[in-house]
Amino acid sequence: MTTGKSQTELTQIADDALRGQPGCATASVPAVRGLSNIREGRNWEIPNVILGDCLISDVDRAVMSVQRQLGRKYHLVDRD
Repeated sequence: MTTGKSQTELTQIADDALRGQPGCATASVPAVRGLSNIREGRNWEIPNVILGDCLISDVDRAVMSVQRQLGRKYHLVDRD
């Protein structure tokens, strides 16, 4: 079972998690986006990332990892 979070809360959690990944200290998540027609599980995605000084290959790997890890814990409850 996952915990519901608002878009603002989930964006902050994803941003913190991404910055904690190797090579992604200056990357940032401006927002998460809800996925339509998803009833269970991860109903959100990270559509864009600001790279900062990070390599795109580091960020790509990190975004997939963060979405997988956080998707097991949280779901989006409102779609601001």
